[in-house]
Amino acid sequence: MMNTVIIGLGSNIEADQNIAQAKSLLNEQFKGLKESQFIQTKPIGYLAQDDFLNGAVLVETPLNLEQVKGILQEMEKQLGREDSSVKYGPRTIDLDIIVWNNQVIDADFYEREFLKMAVLELLPELKY
Repeated sequence: MMNTVIIGLGSNIEADQNIAQAKSLLNEQFKGLKESQFIQTKPIGYLAQDDFLNGAVLVETPLNLEQVKGILQEMEKQLGREDSSVKYGPRTIDLDIIVWNNQVIDADFYEREFLKMAVLELLPELKY
């Protein structure tokens, strides 16, 4: 069975380069279907940092949720993401599963308008 997954991408450290590298890695691991537009957003929480570049991709995979989470964490490490003591601090890359098989599984979808817009651009028929 193929699972459809929307993965949110965000970066505010060399954002163009890191987002491009992340999309390339995602295409190596998953069947890429669609990509939302990527937009600049203001930081949330910790404000003393650069704006973020955010968007999302829709992919298909036969892997289960835990396997996909593990792959995304490895990609984050590969792209230089370090655990920060500052929640919502600067990052080279942030890869989060937002929707799994038409189910919203990340609460940020409801709290961040840019994320909701990116998801609905990819899955306009999504019921949430």
